[in-house]
Amino acid sequence: MNLHQFRFVQEATRRNLNLTETAKALHTSQPGISKAILELEGELGIDIFARHGKRLKRITEPGQQVLAAIEIIMREVNNLKRIGEEFSQQDAGTLSIATTHTQARYVLPGPVAAMRKRHPKVAISLHQGTPSQVAQMLIDETAEVGLATESLSEFDSLVTLPCYEWQHVIVLPIGHPLAAQERLTLEQLVQEPLISYHPSFTGRTRIDQAFAARGLHPTVVLEAIDSDVIKTYVKLGLGLGIVAEMAVRDDPSCAPGGELVVRPAGQLFGTNVARLAFKRGAYLRNFVYGFAELVSSRLTRALIIKAMAGDAESYEL
Repeated sequence: MNLHQFRFVQEATRRNLNLTETAKALHTSQPGISKAILELEGELGIDIFARHGKRLKRITEPGQQVLAAIEIIMREVNNLKRIGEEFSQQDAGTLSIATTHTQARYVLPGPVAAMRKRHPKVAISLHQGTPSQVAQMLIDETAEVGLATESLSEFDSLVTLPCYEWQHVIVLPIGHPLAAQERLTLEQLVQEPLISYHPSFTGRTRIDQAFAARGLHPTVVLEAIDSDVIKTYVKLGLGLGIVAEMAVRDDPSCAPGGELVVRPAGQLFGTNVARLAFKRGAYLRNFVYGFAELVSSRLTRALIIKAMAGDAESYEL
């Protein structure tokens, strides 16, 4: 048995047992993958996959056990690579970060710039996606660090630590009748067309839950993943916007005298927690700890080491 066989089995599972997609992802041939998997099954004396003709239909019960072992082996292979890179390249390499648009646009520019200044030999690779995609990129080891608000803590294969709290705000056109009020209510908002995030992004779940708890049914006329897009349509008069507070801090249009008025909404939708995540069991290079500390002063190297060892699971803000 060899690593190529393990990689083929792992990738086939990730690609929903589609060997055509597996071959494309690994830049090899489908017959070569099929042959390698059959050879591994022959060596182990079991079927990893149940088949219908030449198609893989499902993972067998022993195949589940094999896949779990392969995940550990491939994780440790990647750890070996990182150990080698750390000690041979002397604080150089690539830091891959998976995050959402809001975090990439409003939170990470400062830490990334500071990281580049502190570690000029380290390149940054930024991957953006939904919170669930961020989690999957960590699991697949496409990324080494993940930052998002939703989903990350739902995966047992990830170690997550809270970084900072944030709240939503309401953005209104400056001439809107509600702009004169300092604090808005859910009853007032439900009477207006609303523009907010797609359901899987930036705390949208809390927004929906707050309205549902009061038996209210808001009219969401536009959903987006980009806070700047939401603010643009608010300026055009399509409705009131609900965005993360990070999205208005340095925006001149949201400052006094700007085109938009900002009102707090934490009392309506509660507090959200952004979390930094790592794959459980992964080897973290020195500059990864340094980056985590730049994202949040609460995340010390000692705390992350404890969490990765399973000693800080209950840590919260």
